[in-house]
Amino acid sequence: MRIQTVQVVALLFAAVAFVIAFIAAGVAVVSLLFALIGAAALAWLAYTVARRALSARETRDVTSPHTRV
Repeated sequence: MRIQTVQVVALLFAAVAFVIAFIAAGVAVVSLLFALIGAAALAWLAYTVARRALSARETRDVTSPHTRV
């Protein structure tokens, strides 16, 4: 049986579709990786800011003459 032109075009179209699908899957994985890195960076930033604010609050002298009553 001889391959027809329509079958060759369909085969090429399917090959291109598979390549695009694999590229999209790779982009999705990379995008997920960067989203996780960004979320971790924001969590670390929030943690350090909160820790610094809480430690400054604990070390503040309540009997200081500069505090308002």
